[in-house]
Amino acid sequence: MPWSNERKRETRHRILDAAARCFTQRGYDAVSIDEVMADAGLTRGAFYAHFDSKSSLYANAIRHAARRGAIELEQLESREARIDAYLSQSLDKDEVSCPLACLVSDVAQRDEQVRSTYTALLEGFLERFLGTSEMDSDARKRALGQMIAMIGSLAMARTVNDPRLAEELLEAGRTLAKASELTGGRGAAVGQEA
Repeated sequence: MPWSNERKRETRHRILDAAARCFTQRGYDAVSIDEVMADAGLTRGAFYAHFDSKSSLYANAIRHAARRGAIELEQLESREARIDAYLSQSLDKDEVSCPLACLVSDVAQRDEQVRSTYTALLEGFLERFLGTSEMDSDARKRALGQMIAMIGSLAMARTVNDPRLAEELLEAGRTLAKASELTGGRGAAVGQEA
């Protein structure tokens, strides 16, 4: 008996949740398809009904995690609250955090599909945070600076093993991000569900 579309969607969602968790914790090379499927409570055979390769899973998992994070941040009313929430993500390596920060160097080693997905998510971060895709070059420069402050400080804070330095990095990122004079937008990193 064939699965319903709803069950297929739920299964795909479970796989993407598991993949986002595994990949943000350990990166692409350290995670196998079998590990992702076990984490999702499924067998390897179910994988190929949803994805054609590990690279495709990775790209979709990044998009999935970014979209989930964007939805959470969009609930907040002010830009300052979104900055604070973004930079308050757990530094615990066992928790899923923004894939733009967690996987920045890992993605650089991947194929064009994965790098294109990451690039689109960075553009989405800019557009959603500002609330417009049409910005002049000065606004775009300020937005890029804000994005670098947020993603870069979170990435560095998750990398160091000194909790005090991690907090200093997050506070520096928070200060730099809030210093930008941006108006508009309500979102943050965003992607379309694959």
